[in-house]
Amino acid sequence: MDIRRADDRFRTQNEWLDSRHSFSFGPYYDPANVGFGLLMVHNDEVVAPGTGFDTHPHQDLEIVTWVLRGALAHQDSEGHSGIVYPGLAQRMSAGSGIQHSERNDAGEPVRYVQMWVRPDEVDLDPTYQQAEVDDSLATGELVPIASGLPKHATTAAIRINQRKAGLYAARLSPGRAIQLPRAPYVHLFVALGTITLEGAGDLGTADAARVVASDAQLVTAGPEGAEVLVWEMLA
Repeated sequence: MDIRRADDRFRTQNEWLDSRHSFSFGPYYDPANVGFGLLMVHNDEVVAPGTGFDTHPHQDLEIVTWVLRGALAHQDSEGHSGIVYPGLAQRMSAGSGIQHSERNDAGEPVRYVQMWVRPDEVDLDPTYQQAEVDDSLATGELVPIASGLPKHATTAAIRINQRKAGLYAARLSPGRAIQLPRAPYVHLFVALGTITLEGAGDLGTADAARVVASDAQLVTAGPEGAEVLVWEMLA
């Protein structure tokens, strides 16, 4: 297990953006930290009201966005648009090429996590999908919210074009425990609250763990509860 603390990440800060990068991103490059498993980008972003990312291009990426506070407005060159908010999962498959914008048109800062994985195939048609998962998260279990794993063919809220990766979310009440998936690569991110990870100890908000050959370690929520994002990856 490799524990990565929130304050140890590469960080982009300006008048409208505060972004922490789990892996090399933009001007921040570390040849020893360019991804984990199939996960290429894992950015924890806070965008000020009335600002955001203007239209920009992507190609051959599966981009998953998970909002923790506030709301994020999406528009793309394929005619898709939507407001992403807590409890709604969003996926954009860039495929052969797409342009999109992400802006905070609300009156409070928006905090969200954006994650990128490579697809199984290149030059796919660009597509977009979003789905409500609030009711499922109320169970306190790990919920597959964006997955291409065959075992999630009928259970994932949204699908990604990568058969060896899947993203779960869980909202844990104080003291609630869950098990990580057994998988070659597991990435655990504490989106909100605090947890205790079996074999590693305490993790706080925005801390992460990279687990190789996961053996279903226990994750136990702290006294205020927690929200976690977990990637299961087979390669």
